[in-house]
Amino acid sequence: MTAKLTVIEHPLVRHKISLLRDQQTKSIVFRALVREIAQLMTYEVTRDLALVDRDIETPVALMTAQVLAHPAPVLVSILRAGNTMLDGVLDLLPTASVAHIGMYRDHETLKAVEYSFNGPPDIADRLNLVVDPMLATANSGIAAIARLKDKGVRDLRMMSILAAPEGLAAFAVAHPDVPVVVGEVDERLNEKGYIVPGLGDAGDRSYGT
Repeated sequence: MTAKLTVIEHPLVRHKISLLRDQQTKSIVFRALVREIAQLMTYEVTRDLALVDRDIETPVALMTAQVLAHPAPVLVSILRAGNTMLDGVLDLLPTASVAHIGMYRDHETLKAVEYSFNGPPDIADRLNLVVDPMLATANSGIAAIARLKDKGVRDLRMMSILAAPEGLAAFAVAHPDVPVVVGEVDERLNEKGYIVPGLGDAGDRSYGT
């Protein structure tokens, strides 16, 4: 596993992940849970964001207050499942820009195939937070990070709800410089590249497909 791995040890995160795992959880509830988990995880992944001083006036007095430095981060969603996490992060970082990387997994090779990329013109100059609910084989995450590095991005972080040991190991080899924040690390991958015990396909369960 990566030396830059953070597993969030919080009862609310664990509880909500357990609800995600339940196959009886409907799509509308699944999406809401992913959004809530992403919000909770955002506290961890942004704990060292830069602050600057700004003079403000409260109803009582003048003061120097701390606010987030500009520019705000770029939130990078790996389509399509990443969008369910994206909404939760945007709730806390509403001034962030958003980039989308369209990836699908070839079910024969398990490799990631890119079909779309769109991001702000200054993406290379900003912190990029990459969101994808599942870090299974990590092929999509590895490919997305490589694409961003090709664009000149150097300040990168990866955030996933569930991860497999095999995916974390592969990610660490490909991108040892990129911190990874996850909700839980599961047992293993099965022969089809799904996380065990996992929660199934996050995209399918989010959108009822």
